[in-house]
Amino acid sequence: MVQIPDWVFEFHGHKCPAMPFGYRAGLAAMKKLGVERASNKELYLVCENGPAHATACFLDGVMAATGCTYGKANVEKRNYGKNAITLVDVKNKKAVRVAMNPEFQKKALSSEFVKLRSQGVEPKDIPPEVVDPLIEKILA
Repeated sequence: MVQIPDWVFEFHGHKCPAMPFGYRAGLAAMKKLGVERASNKELYLVCENGPAHATACFLDGVMAATGCTYGKANVEKRNYGKNAITLVDVKNKKAVRVAMNPEFQKKALSSEFVKLRSQGVEPKDIPPEVVDPLIEKILA
């Protein structure tokens, strides 16, 4: 099971399934490239998400995992509306693209968490018994 450091949830501000998915996507991309988390500009991130709340949560997870940040100017956001990233190893001129499995996305969109969010319930107000099992499933 993937472990997300507590500071990532604190940075993000609430528990939701999209942020851990982004974290996991970032880890998968780094593993495929054989690189460590960026401390400078050795990695460059292209995120294909859109303006929706959940896609921003996804991006927070990716940035936490990879170390790519807007502050380092090594994040590029393209509003394609996809939960997908391309991570570039700048030094070795290699890149990998990671995208959410469409079947997983269908299941996630039918979850109680998403139903509550569509009713206007804020993420911080969704009970742990609804959100925690989703996070555990993503990190398993």
